[in-house]
Amino acid sequence: MDDQISILKFGHPELGVRVGVHKGDNIYDVTERIPSITHWLEYTLTNDDDLEMLIEASESSAVFSASDLEYKPSSKKLHWLAPIDHQDVWASGVTYQISRNARQEESKDGGDVYQRVFSSIRPELFYKSKGKEVMGHLDQVGIRNDTTWNVPEPELCFVINRNMKIVGLTAGNDMSSRDIEGENPLYLPQAKNYLKSCALGKEISVGRHADFPTTNVGLTIQRGGQIVFEEIISTKRIARKASNLLDFLGRSQNHEPGVFLMTGTGIVPPSDFTLAEGDTVTIEIDEVTSLKNEVVIV
Repeated sequence: MDDQISILKFGHPELGVRVGVHKGDNIYDVTERIPSITHWLEYTLTNDDDLEMLIEASESSAVFSASDLEYKPSSKKLHWLAPIDHQDVWASGVTYQISRNARQEESKDGGDVYQRVFSSIRPELFYKSKGKEVMGHLDQVGIRNDTTWNVPEPELCFVINRNMKIVGLTAGNDMSSRDIEGENPLYLPQAKNYLKSCALGKEISVGRHADFPTTNVGLTIQRGGQIVFEEIISTKRIARKASNLLDFLGRSQNHEPGVFLMTGTGIVPPSDFTLAEGDTVTIEIDEVTSLKNEVVIV
């Protein structure tokens, strides 16, 4: 992890929204050189040395310790922000066999539609969130007030420029109301897209990944300080190729400022588990980043 280079956004109590580069234990304020995530994404369109660009930008910058940002969003303290500007977040469904099985189990009509999409060339892709509505590390995620069965979905998330090239990775939480989607697959937008339903990790890992890396995605849920669910899955078990997801995401679409794509979950809590207000959801993706949020009812 020590040689990992990441780009991120953070809040400064006096300077407002800032862009940073994370190297080792330090966060370098590079806002004067890289004023936004969008600026960096535009740079990647014509340059293959975006990693070197981040390193150079950090050489004469103000420095903070990464631990200085470990606070809930506040106007009085440094804190992490979701590493996204006005890009859209999309998501992939049924990319792991375990996700297919879970969707079939929850579906009132037997879930044949999920078996068919799992084996189809065309993947399930859906719109998840506007960039400005995405939650960051130590912020809140929501569960709908009209549902009874809610779960987090920990996912590896691609950061993609408008040429449909993967230029970074982060963690994603695709919050989901399983009872809504289970009642009818046509209700998926209501199960997936609502207030505080999307969160992204601390930062965007840059420079080492152009496809699915072999890594582990971990989920821990705590309630009252006690672990009530914990699981890890390898991305080796994703049944789709990155090229397949990007191909269909780019068809008949114009992702002008770039786009974020969650690549599906392989961790599904048991059917008798549902999130409760006050739970803490932690997602860890090895050699990428982490994400921690408190659950609230929205």
